[in-house]
Amino acid sequence: MDISVVVPLFNEEESLPELTAWIDRVMQAHHFRYEVWLVDDGSTDGSWGVIQELRDKNPHLKGIKFQRNYGKSPALNEGFSHASGEVIITMDADLQDSPDEIPELYRMIKEDGFDLVSGWKQKRQDPIGKTLPSKFFNAVTRRVSGIQLHDFNCGLKAYRRNVVKSIEVYGDMHRHMPLLAKWAGFRKIGEKVVEHRPRKYGYSKFGISRLVTGFLDLMSLLFVGKFGKRPMHLFGTMGTIMFLVGLGSLIYIGGMKIYSLTNQIPAILVVNNPWFYIGLTSMLLGTILFVTGFLAELVARSGSDRNNYLVETILGDA
Repeated sequence: MDISVVVPLFNEEESLPELTAWIDRVMQAHHFRYEVWLVDDGSTDGSWGVIQELRDKNPHLKGIKFQRNYGKSPALNEGFSHASGEVIITMDADLQDSPDEIPELYRMIKEDGFDLVSGWKQKRQDPIGKTLPSKFFNAVTRRVSGIQLHDFNCGLKAYRRNVVKSIEVYGDMHRHMPLLAKWAGFRKIGEKVVEHRPRKYGYSKFGISRLVTGFLDLMSLLFVGKFGKRPMHLFGTMGTIMFLVGLGSLIYIGGMKIYSLTNQIPAILVVNNPWFYIGLTSMLLGTILFVTGFLAELVARSGSDRNNYLVETILGDA
C-alpha cells in the first residue's frame, strides 16, 4: 500500500461524496495504491450512512465509527492504528484541504526523505478572529518547541509510516504532532505551502477555546516529554532551591537576632520581620515539592512502560 489517507470527521455528510471522489481521481491519475480511512467522530447527522454508501461503490474507502464524540486527536489515533500505507496523509473532511496536494506530499516523504511534512496555509480563508490567534499560537509554539513551522495546526500533513506507529495522539495533541514526532526521535520535519479553500458546506466545529487548550496541551507535552521518566529532576531541583532560599532567610534572621544581643542594641522581634515568614513558607513549599518529586518518581518507575524505548536498529542480536 502506497498511501493511507486518514480523514477525521464530525457532521460532514454533505462534503464526503465530493471529497472521496476527488481523492480517488488524484490517486488514479498518479497510479497510487491507496486506502482512505474515514473516522466518524460520533456524528449526529447522516455521515455514517453516507460512508456506508460510498464504501459500497469504492472498496478503497474504509470507515470507523465512534459511539460518541471524542475529539479529533482520538479519531486520528484510531485511524493511525489501522493505516497500512507507507505514507500516511491526514486531511480534514470539510474540503478546505485540497487532495491535489497529495502527490507532492508523498514525494517529499519518499524522495526528499522527510519523516513528517506539515502543510502551511499561507493564504487562509478564515476570518481574522481565527487567523490572529492562530498566528500568535504558532509563534509561541515555534519558540517553545524549537521547530520552525509556520502552521502547526494545519490538518493536511504527511508522515512516514513508522512515525505514526511510534506516537500516541490523545487529548487535543493533534495540534502538536510535529513536537510528538520530534520527542519520538523523528527530526527531519519539513513544510509545504498548501492551498486553503473556502468552506463549502457546514460550519467550523472549533471555537476560540482551542487557543487556551492548545497552550495547556503544549505545556503538558513539554513536561511529559522532558521529565516523564525523571520527574524528580524537576520537582527535586525546584524543591531544593526553595528550601535553601527559606533556610537562608531564617539564618539571616537568626544572625540579626544574635548581632543585636551581642552588641547590646535593641533586639529585633523575629516574628515582625517579613523574612521570617518568607523563610518558613519557602522551606515548607520546598519540602512539598521534594516529596512530590519522590512520589512522582515512584509512579513513573511502577509504570508498565517505564523501560519502553523506540529502537531504530539492532545489529548482532542472536
